[in-house]
Amino acid sequence: MRFPHASCKHHCARSIALLGVLLVTACGQPATPPATKVSAASTEGTVATDEKQGFTGDWTTIGTRQVLDLGPGQQAVIFQLSGSLLLNGKQRINRGFQAQVIGFSDTTTGLQGRSVWTDEKGDKVFSELSGEGLGPGLLIEGKLIGGTGRYAGVSGEYSFKWKRIGAFEGSELTGRVVDLNGWARLGSPSAVAPTTAGGQQ
Repeated sequence: MRFPHASCKHHCARSIALLGVLLVTACGQPATPPATKVSAASTEGTVATDEKQGFTGDWTTIGTRQVLDLGPGQQAVIFQLSGSLLLNGKQRINRGFQAQVIGFSDTTTGLQGRSVWTDEKGDKVFSELSGEGLGPGLLIEGKLIGGTGRYAGVSGEYSFKWKRIGAFEGSELTGRVVDLNGWARLGSPSAVAPTTAGGQQ
């Protein structure tokens, strides 16, 4: 009669020990990290260069012009301008550039020009300009068509109006840009583009 009782105690002890091991093992399993957080962070990093980055800005210019009179009320003007371009906005592609513009404006056909923005590292943004003319209050539109360094493959659009500062004095042309706003989309960070020195970055 004592033998079965001892066997039962032994069997119960083994069962309790096994249950304890299972509980400890279950409690010791590391928590599975939330998959959504990792996915969101990864997605944010991959789409950053594909997002439209809005900006506004201030642009003061000084330069020269050559005027050809074509009859009453008709003129053709070749102009060259340069100055500091400062961009505003949390998503701007850079804070400041040295901007240069060269173009042709005709009272009949409108304005056509090209612009180069150069940042503090020497990387450049290229754009095409078009509009009604260079007169006060006339809308000028720009199209970003690429660049060098970190701006390789950049695209976007912007617009502004040009306002003359002071009266015309000979060939001198001084003014500032008003209502400048637009957006830019940087190209792929893996793109290899030539630097201003002609090499590769």
